[in-house]
Amino acid sequence: MISNQIIQTSLEQIKAITKVDLIIYDMLGTLVASTMDDSDVKLDLIKAFANSPAESQVIGHSHLFKIYDDEDGDAVYLLLVRGMSDDAYMIGKLAVCQIQNLVVAYHEKYDKNTFFQNLMLDNLLLVDIYNKARKLHIEVSRLRVVFIIETKLEKDNIVTDVLNGMYSVRTGDFVTSVDSDSVILIKALENDSKENLQKIADTIVTMLNTDAFVNVRVAYGTVVSELKDVSKSYKEAKMALDVGKIFYVEKNVVSYGNLGIGRLIYQLPVNLCKIFIQEIFGKNIYEEFDDETLSTLDKFFENNLNVSQTSRQMFLHRNTLVYRIEKIQKVTGLDLRNFDDALTFKIALMVLNYVNFKEKE
Repeated sequence: MISNQIIQTSLEQIKAITKVDLIIYDMLGTLVASTMDDSDVKLDLIKAFANSPAESQVIGHSHLFKIYDDEDGDAVYLLLVRGMSDDAYMIGKLAVCQIQNLVVAYHEKYDKNTFFQNLMLDNLLLVDIYNKARKLHIEVSRLRVVFIIETKLEKDNIVTDVLNGMYSVRTGDFVTSVDSDSVILIKALENDSKENLQKIADTIVTMLNTDAFVNVRVAYGTVVSELKDVSKSYKEAKMALDVGKIFYVEKNVVSYGNLGIGRLIYQLPVNLCKIFIQEIFGKNIYEEFDDETLSTLDKFFENNLNVSQTSRQMFLHRNTLVYRIEKIQKVTGLDLRNFDDALTFKIALMVLNYVNFKEKE
């Protein structure tokens, strides 16, 4: 149910405009919110009105109204308005509309949250997706993509608040979550260009870093045009997040469409990967490949196997780089100056990272 604080704020705003005091009770006669002292209110009369079929009633020098929930048609609150004038009656009717709209809006937000959570987790039948979407006024055919925003710190509420400020339900966007580790943005799009998606992801990272001082990783799936396919984009984004942790640690934005061979390796059985690693590296893999050697090789691969360019960028003597390459050749039999051998070694390193990640999990 909607919070008492929200109702209290609404009553205070109404009083500030009308100068009329109001009180709201629940259907058991418990005080929910008030702009005045209610010690003189006879609760037995309030409870009697709650159990009566009447929608409004005069008690003493006050008007009583019932506030209904449009979701199921039942009364959820009782509103008492001080005063017997026609103005007090009209103010009461307007207050009923105000609180009732708040209740409906709360239900719609809660229902949308549940709907999108179930949609992403494939907990809805196809017919239920369309029926519920129509009821919640959600467009069925529209370009959408799912972004997953993960933070290592327990700042999900901060992330959610910032995202809600950046993206609005009115434009078709929705912020939710399905676990405690991340926040999800279902973004409605005008176009599906890769540049647009990357810009959105970069904006999220920048805003959270500068406004909330939160470092996050963002992953996103492919664009879908039908509401029923949002779960597909979510699964892709989740895979991109996991694959990024293994193969693209330095990146804070990872796209499913740019995972490359990492996506293929991620779906391989671990036992098969271990066999492949054993065939390529033998038994002494952990002793031979120190961090310095691996960073040198990464730079070597980035420079398309160019020894001279790599040595210049790393401020290494050419012979030192050649020595490290030949050391790898001695252990594995692979000459990294040869494209096919370099490709085999690069894939083997990625498989090794994948196996290590799985074992840590």
